[in-house]
Amino acid sequence: MNDEQLLRYSRHILLPEIDIVGQQKLLASHVAIVGLGGLGSPVAMYLAAAGVGQLSLFDFDVVELSNLQRQIAHRFSSIGKAKVSSAAATIRDLNADVQVHEINASLSAESFAEHFAAVDLVLDCTDRFSSRFAINQACVKTKKPWVSASAIAMDGQLLAFDPAQEDSPCYACLYDDDGDEGRRCAEEGVLSPLLGVIGSMQALMALRSLLEGPLAVGEMKRFDARDLNWQSLRLPKKADCSVCSV
Repeated sequence: MNDEQLLRYSRHILLPEIDIVGQQKLLASHVAIVGLGGLGSPVAMYLAAAGVGQLSLFDFDVVELSNLQRQIAHRFSSIGKAKVSSAAATIRDLNADVQVHEINASLSAESFAEHFAAVDLVLDCTDRFSSRFAINQACVKTKKPWVSASAIAMDGQLLAFDPAQEDSPCYACLYDDDGDEGRRCAEEGVLSPLLGVIGSMQALMALRSLLEGPLAVGEMKRFDARDLNWQSLRLPKKADCSVCSV
């Protein structure tokens, strides 16, 4: 690290759990962020600020006025622009040392797998079951660890997977791919700071994984913003799962 980086990351370096060695790990890391909306915004900004060396951004949507209530990586001036480009501009303004890769496309599981082969960790910040199933298949194929997060109305949840761990479940162990896209914030609404809470937790899980290794897989964290209550649930690996048990 140069003198400017030592100053920039000094508050990390002071932590015995990180120190210079840990910060160098972050600088050498590559994370994929799928979805640059309400969750992907704080995730991308915190990982960039923390000094994760490479971020691959995946989204196929454009910025709309209704996004600005919660998608803090975007600005009024970004309306009509691709979300990956808008978020990339915010990241570069925050930390020009971060190498940003923009993938402005709707991808299949096979295409995701090609991109994920080069990363250390995948973060699902999408709002569609179809995207999560594609991410799941790609991560199982490439043996990449990933963290899925979601938030709707006043409820949020996080769940980590690591196909390299023999006892890790996958997303298909939890949900069946029946074509139902489930609840959407365009229909039910979402409390804007909830995305910040869940997105920040997802970024924290990502940094811990990059620094310390294996994720605590199969432990679902659920958050109720009504009474600020967290709940933990265990998700076992499904013996007859069509994705991870074949």
